[in-house]
Amino acid sequence: MKFAEYRDFNLSAINKEILERWKKEHTFEKSLEQRRGHTPFIFYEGPPSANGMPGIHHVMARTIKDVVCRYKTMKGYYVKRKAGWDTHGLPVELGVEKMLNITKEDIGKKISVAEYNQICRREVMKYTREWEELTERIGYWIDMNDPYITYDNKYIESLWFLLKKLYEKGLLYKGYSIQPYSPAAGTGLSSHELNQPGCYRDVKDTTVVAQFKVIRNEVSEFLFTDTDTDVYFLAWTTTPWTLPSNTALAVGADIDYVKVRTFNPYTGLPITVILAKDRMPVYFPEKNKDLDFNTYQKGDKQIPYRVLAEYKGRQFEHIRYEQLLPYQQPAQGDAFKVVCGDFVT
Repeated sequence: MKFAEYRDFNLSAINKEILERWKKEHTFEKSLEQRRGHTPFIFYEGPPSANGMPGIHHVMARTIKDVVCRYKTMKGYYVKRKAGWDTHGLPVELGVEKMLNITKEDIGKKISVAEYNQICRREVMKYTREWEELTERIGYWIDMNDPYITYDNKYIESLWFLLKKLYEKGLLYKGYSIQPYSPAAGTGLSSHELNQPGCYRDVKDTTVVAQFKVIRNEVSEFLFTDTDTDVYFLAWTTTPWTLPSNTALAVGADIDYVKVRTFNPYTGLPITVILAKDRMPVYFPEKNKDLDFNTYQKGDKQIPYRVLAEYKGRQFEHIRYEQLLPYQQPAQGDAFKVVCGDFVT
């Protein structure tokens, strides 16, 4: 075989020449035909969404996929490569609503559901030509003539069929988890949708310091020996909406904690709390440690306190506490106790 000699090392020109030869000689198609009947190497194209322009990250991902498929072909495998288009998701709906100057509530009123769906189907394929041109220019070998499209009924029904098979094999189960949700769109949000431009902005948010009441028993008795009040663990959270589903408190096994006698700043009642020693200055100013307990009155800004004891986090392991919002008890598991976690800092 004779290889071309290039006097000028012009990569752009060489690229165009090779692409033209591949196209003229149907090289990709022949590579498939030569391997037909051989052991298949299964390749699933993770489909892009054609309602946005391709970027350099798509070039990088497609290069990696192309290298693997070509390598497996050279090793003798039959590697069928079917293109696809991802046509589901919230971004295209939001784009159409912005273009039409409507909201979700207007669908069925200002515009019919059928019209809305039709426009979404059109807009989601808006940049198909640009994607096809990029695919050809970077030499990514994939069958663009017979792609699968996720809004096609055949594709949707195939997924329902697979879900049915999973159900029949007992591989589906009902579970619960905290998920991002869009009240405006009336739907849950995927991680990809959360990373869309404009989804994040710096805001000031309210945090919560919650009190978890310790259950007095033989395991926790040592916390009550030098106080005559209820004892609470203090826990700070930036996501207060997760508190209704709280089932455990995590402490650092080697972190220093302190037990503090003071007053509840809201009720004015005596209270004993446990918190990380390093967090003391945030809640208990040094100047208040010598204040007289007997002169304190509900509503005073300066609240007296005394440090009663110090502990390592591991001493709290297995101590139980009362459910913060007792409206629903977990049906399974060992809930509402302190555990040690290496992620606690």
